[in-house]
Amino acid sequence: MDNANSPAPRTERLITLSDGIFAIAMTLLALDVRVPPDLDTEQFHEALRASLPSLAAYGLSFLICCVFWRDQRQILSMAATVGGIPQYLALAVLAVIAIVPFPTSMLAEYGAREPVAVAAYAATICLVDLLQFAMFATLRTRHGVRVVGEWGDTAVDLGATILVFGLSVPLAFVAPHAALWFWLALFPVKVFLGRREQRRAAAAHEGRTDPDGRDGRDGRRG
Repeated sequence: MDNANSPAPRTERLITLSDGIFAIAMTLLALDVRVPPDLDTEQFHEALRASLPSLAAYGLSFLICCVFWRDQRQILSMAATVGGIPQYLALAVLAVIAIVPFPTSMLAEYGAREPVAVAAYAATICLVDLLQFAMFATLRTRHGVRVVGEWGDTAVDLGATILVFGLSVPLAFVAPHAALWFWLALFPVKVFLGRREQRRAAAAHEGRTDPDGRDGRDGRRG
């Protein structure tokens, strides 16, 4: 019998809470992007130049949070259909998301001048992805669900972020500028993986298992 304590309503409440926390965190990212009032022209242009690191950190974190929000919604939506997911994992993700503005602010203020700022940011992003990977793995092991397309695609997608940001933590203490550039290498990888997943989804919709046209039922081409 469906009631307020059944898995689906509980998961719906988690989705609502998740949306709210992501919205607040993503809004807080913009608070450090400002130019002081009552400046003359020279001071204004200087302050504008000084705000560029904050704008860059805001853009990076906003984009990453958008990806995390999308993934969190997909995980929770899938969980609602198969009997839920341990709440502590979902809440742990939200706890880390809520603090993302803090390392973002440090990164904007100190950048590569302070390796700890770079390492703290990378560690925070890596931790979110590790927790989301744990949520995917829980769905897989408990329910046998191939979440969001192929399990392999999902694992590679999450694993790429974990690998890049995880490796950049020790790299930040040796070469902080290199760690910053290392993050940017992730974006073309994400684009490639996203397009591959879309092709697989389109092929599956046509009754195939892969984008080259091989029929999933008997191995023959369509």
